[in-house]
Amino acid sequence: MGTYDPTPKQRFTFGLWTVGNVGRDPFGAPVREPLSPVEIVHLLADVGAYGVNFHDNDLVPIDAAPAERDKIVADFKQALADTGLVVPMATTNLFFDPAFKDGAFTSNDPHVRAYALQKTIRSIDLGVELGAKLYVFWGGREGTETDSSKNPLDAGKRFRDALNFLCDYVRDQGYNLKFALEAKPNEPRSDIYLPTTGAMLGFIATLDYPDMVGVNPEVAHEHMAGLNFMHAVAQAWDAGKLFHIDLNDQKFGRYDQDFRFGAEMIKQAFFLVKFLEDVGYGGMKHFDAHAYRTDGPEGVKAFARGCMRTYLILKEKAAQFNADADIQALLKDITADDGSYSWLNGGYSAEKAQKLRAESFDRHALASRDLLYEKLDQLTVELLLGVR
Repeated sequence: MGTYDPTPKQRFTFGLWTVGNVGRDPFGAPVREPLSPVEIVHLLADVGAYGVNFHDNDLVPIDAAPAERDKIVADFKQALADTGLVVPMATTNLFFDPAFKDGAFTSNDPHVRAYALQKTIRSIDLGVELGAKLYVFWGGREGTETDSSKNPLDAGKRFRDALNFLCDYVRDQGYNLKFALEAKPNEPRSDIYLPTTGAMLGFIATLDYPDMVGVNPEVAHEHMAGLNFMHAVAQAWDAGKLFHIDLNDQKFGRYDQDFRFGAEMIKQAFFLVKFLEDVGYGGMKHFDAHAYRTDGPEGVKAFARGCMRTYLILKEKAAQFNADADIQALLKDITADDGSYSWLNGGYSAEKAQKLRAESFDRHALASRDLLYEKLDQLTVELLLGVR
């Protein structure tokens, strides 16, 4: 067995809002005392994290005076310097303040849309000041409760115009910064625009600078829609758009639970980690989750360590899967290719189409082949349960 104690070299990150979550929910008051950004930085350093990410108002209160803002940022920088933690990603809170009750970039009110742009520009400046190379957009209020309130084509245009404006701003400032869009189907709005990673990928192609923009898929958000998260990640990777990833866990079809990574759907988590490791994903592994409301300060540390340890355990399991003789023999048989149709490689030609027309296939023989997926899946389960 290997060691599962995380270290900064593994590039695990958390947001200020994750370990800083005070356990408030729609039905209950906070159960934990709030931690300052400096305290959170030191907590994350203690548990072996690489970096810390933030919304603008996680760090600086929305109504902070300039002198207060400068003091908070200076103290945060000192904590980063003292611990060696970095800020790889930043984002803007465009969902909490009542001004954004009907959206930010897609609001019907042009004054709100302008304020959202101003707030984001200032937040981008702060993120770059603290070293961020990636900027995430989660449109938590960009949606509707009633479709009588907004034209979705108008809303899409407004969102596109905002991102194009912000891309131009980043280019004009000479910032080394890329954007990542985060999808979610619902909550807090009844329906959120661009609800899945696939929808975001389609939207990115319509932007003025699509090369600057990728996605930040989140486990819980795809599971809320009942989708296979690893498939969404694979699509993003194939498109060259997996700029960042949010790891947590979530039961299908529930509200946004943000459980510790691997806490619920361990097989799904395994295949996700295996995919990331197999393709050589080198970006941040960000945990957008929070501790159970039942736990105090020690539980928060256990939560953070647990997210990272589970990833490392599943990374080891993925290596075992790739080295398991029985599993690999099955896969070799399942994917066997005798080269009979290698002439189809390299794409279409008129000659290939003509040759294909003339081919004779025994569809009954094709249908009768036993693929042994039951055995393969059982071996995978036994590996995860530690009996292989």
